[in-house]
Amino acid sequence: MVQRKKEGVRDAILEAAFRLFSEQGYSETSIPGIAREAGMSTANVYVYFQSKIDILFQLYSPWLLGRLDKLERAQRRIADPQERLRKLLLTLWRDLPRENNGFTNNVMQAVSTSGNGDYSPALRQLFQSRVAGWIRECLATSAEESDMLASLALMAFDGFAMNVRLAHSPPCNDDMAQLFSRLFAGAAAKSASTP
Repeated sequence: MVQRKKEGVRDAILEAAFRLFSEQGYSETSIPGIAREAGMSTANVYVYFQSKIDILFQLYSPWLLGRLDKLERAQRRIADPQERLRKLLLTLWRDLPRENNGFTNNVMQAVSTSGNGDYSPALRQLFQSRVAGWIRECLATSAEESDMLASLALMAFDGFAMNVRLAHSPPCNDDMAQLFSRLFAGAAAKSASTP
């Protein structure tokens, strides 16, 4: 007998999972725990989602895309390219990793503990593409160079996302973002002057 899916049930599962992921992290959250929090059976959760990582990415994709849209709007309001780059780095390295009690840390936990078949790189590729575009606008670099700098910026993002949950780990601050925006600009200027 085919189960009929109800949108309210799916939303209840997602809301419960978001609370648990935000409060205790991906590794400490279980499907039975999500089911209890949502007030339903574990089997019912599997009617709507294939796995815990599926639930996480159903939450994380719109969460991240909404924040990237907000960042893009903020980028448009800043005329100075150096200041736009500084704001980009602060958002990536300080603001996003801290938001919702370090929600992005859940992705680090999930990817590091999942099998290869459980993870699709599509969201990461979209994220990197958007960051590369903003870097290209700030530094007037080639697409290839912007993509390399975006890759580096996202590796640092991953590290800062992990650090949110670690005691005594240094957060990104304005001085750090300013330093790296100058380093990125210097590297881009040197690359542009090299024949």
